[in-house]
Amino acid sequence: MQTTISAPVRFAGIGLHGGRPAVVTVRPAPAGSGIRFRRIDPAGHGAIIPALWTHVQPTALCTRVGDPATGATVSTIEHLMAALTGCGIHNALIDIDGAEVPILDGSAAPFVEGLLTAGPVSLQAPLSAIRILRPVELRSGAALARLEPAATLQIDFAIEFEDSAIGTQSRRLDMANGAFLHELCDSRTFCRLRDVEAMRAQGLARGGSFENAVVVEGAQVLTPGGLRHPDEPVRHKMLDALGDLALAGAPILGRYTGIRAGHALTAALLARVFATPGASELVVLDAAARMRLPGAGVAPRCRRTGGGGLRASA
Repeated sequence: MQTTISAPVRFAGIGLHGGRPAVVTVRPAPAGSGIRFRRIDPAGHGAIIPALWTHVQPTALCTRVGDPATGATVSTIEHLMAALTGCGIHNALIDIDGAEVPILDGSAAPFVEGLLTAGPVSLQAPLSAIRILRPVELRSGAALARLEPAATLQIDFAIEFEDSAIGTQSRRLDMANGAFLHELCDSRTFCRLRDVEAMRAQGLARGGSFENAVVVEGAQVLTPGGLRHPDEPVRHKMLDALGDLALAGAPILGRYTGIRAGHALTAALLARVFATPGASELVVLDAAARMRLPGAGVAPRCRRTGGGGLRASA
């Protein structure tokens, strides 16, 4: 069945790019409402913005959705969206008192901990998913994003950077059975030291620090404590992809492949899928199919593993 969160959960912190403080409260919502953001600050005009690919707006280095009627936007939603998907929460109203979701520690783990502390609750409504029926692919230079048929949501990602602290990394993961919690959710956003000044010159990364990002320079990881996983950067790109795919509006049954892909390319891929006749269909899931989704069977509590990840517990 569809789910929502059992009780409101509050998160407070600073925005990665704008550098401004913000408070987010994830609230229960009825079946069929999906994930929606509500700007509760005066500048937001009370706008309610669906977390859907149809509301994605162009921006750099994050995912932003907006309301054309009021001009209100919410940026850097990808980590929270990944956490909601990974925890199996399909409906929620997210109040935010600013234009950017707080970055917290740079991963989805704090969101996951809060959401699982409250826990999902079932609603009396069937759950549907988007089944990919044939491959759809987009390229932009050396970057590629593709969706193709698969029985579960699978993510296959590859990155390549000159800095040997990152280098060439790839990973493939079936997102069923709580894989997001175990393998991806604690992986942090990352950047190269030489890119920081360029980003700040563009008005970005004003809230970035060693507390909420992995910063590398050549062979060195400058962030104290180093990496949480040897391949943390590609794991984080997979986390981002899961959050961006959540903007489809329903769980996806298909294999996503990303090669050097970013937020904009994944959003454009969703638009291409829905614009391509016969590329996808909406299906009502039976119990067996629901258990193949991210977040299926996740218990309403979690604990940290020795490697820094999270693991659901009964």
